[in-house]
Amino acid sequence: MTTSNAFYANLQNELQLIKESGLFKSERVITTPQSAYIQTTTATGSKLQVINLCANNYLGLSSHPAVIKAAHEALDTHGFGLSSVRFICGTQDIHKELESRLSQFLGTQDTILYAAAFDANGGLFEPLFTEEDAVISDELNHASIIDGIRLCKAKRYRYKHNDMEDLERCLAQAKADGARFKLVFTDGVFSMDGTIAQLDKIRALCDQYEALMGIDECHASGFVGTRGRGTHEFRGVFGKVDIITGTLGKALGGASGGFTSGRKEVIDLLRQRSRPYLFSNSLAPSIVGASLAVMDYLEGSTELRDKLEANTQYFRKAIMEAGFEIRKGEHPIVPIMVYDAVAAQKLAARLLELGVYVIGFFFPVVPKGQARIRVQISAGHSRADLEQAVDAFKQAGQDLGLLEKGSAK
Repeated sequence: MTTSNAFYANLQNELQLIKESGLFKSERVITTPQSAYIQTTTATGSKLQVINLCANNYLGLSSHPAVIKAAHEALDTHGFGLSSVRFICGTQDIHKELESRLSQFLGTQDTILYAAAFDANGGLFEPLFTEEDAVISDELNHASIIDGIRLCKAKRYRYKHNDMEDLERCLAQAKADGARFKLVFTDGVFSMDGTIAQLDKIRALCDQYEALMGIDECHASGFVGTRGRGTHEFRGVFGKVDIITGTLGKALGGASGGFTSGRKEVIDLLRQRSRPYLFSNSLAPSIVGASLAVMDYLEGSTELRDKLEANTQYFRKAIMEAGFEIRKGEHPIVPIMVYDAVAAQKLAARLLELGVYVIGFFFPVVPKGQARIRVQISAGHSRADLEQAVDAFKQAGQDLGLLEKGSAK
């Protein structure tokens, strides 16, 4: 067998093992715009209209008429694409306007746009920190943060998830090791559990040990906090975070694009040395125009984040009363714990038959033995939608033996 044949045979074996273990992830095709209701197809090709409970469309803006209109207008005025990176001939006035608007919204001095939030994290650490420095990271941080830290030469420290005593241990060790600059970086909201980081306590420890603090706000910008400004608003440290990364691809319109926001000198250096920024095309004008419309909406009203908060409170209470175990919290990410990977996939399949679209999450996305259905609530859902979804969960849970019949309160 040639080397190339052996390589492909090894990949085929890996895929077969994944399938046999029940961990193979299939991509279901939807045939409508992203919304609280979507249309998808079954294995036999028939079409289903289902309630969507697994999108990052927190504010229901992904297909909002005003957002779509703004995207069309930007296409007309600024074209389809730039065919260039930003520093050559890829910076338009609307890019600078969006960066300024995001800075105002987040309470920072300046912002830099990326093609994706993964790029924002991937291009953050290497330009700013050297082998003389230390980066301290929560053990459950997003993969993009982990990959970004690996690309830089700073000493790496990892603390137990959301554990302030262990974080202090890492800060003390970094200080003892002689680190020139220290950065603590954490998800503002952890995407698998919906846990909101204790930024107030992290900020206090950073001040005590003379460290910088950075956060990833992908699952927070636009709806966490009383004005939707993010986790730093929610935890009372608005204006006290050194570096913020985030996305335009979730609550802020749902297309693509990421950003890093912070002090002007940080952003200026990223423009000079951040590789994903220097070597990736400019963000498409239609996305930028639509994102500006989203900023208009968020700055003018908290109606959508208020509705999202009410929807979240209702669903969390109702699903627990139905007999399911969830991770406690107040975020619209609601992890419904099943623990077994195969059972999670069966539950998702049965719910689809009952008109509710969810996905089972299991290893390697979450630790082994921690499989779950990750529900994500949207402001686009009505109370009737959520009531129907809870009823479907009850039925599916009883059908699969996850709930005893008559167990719902």
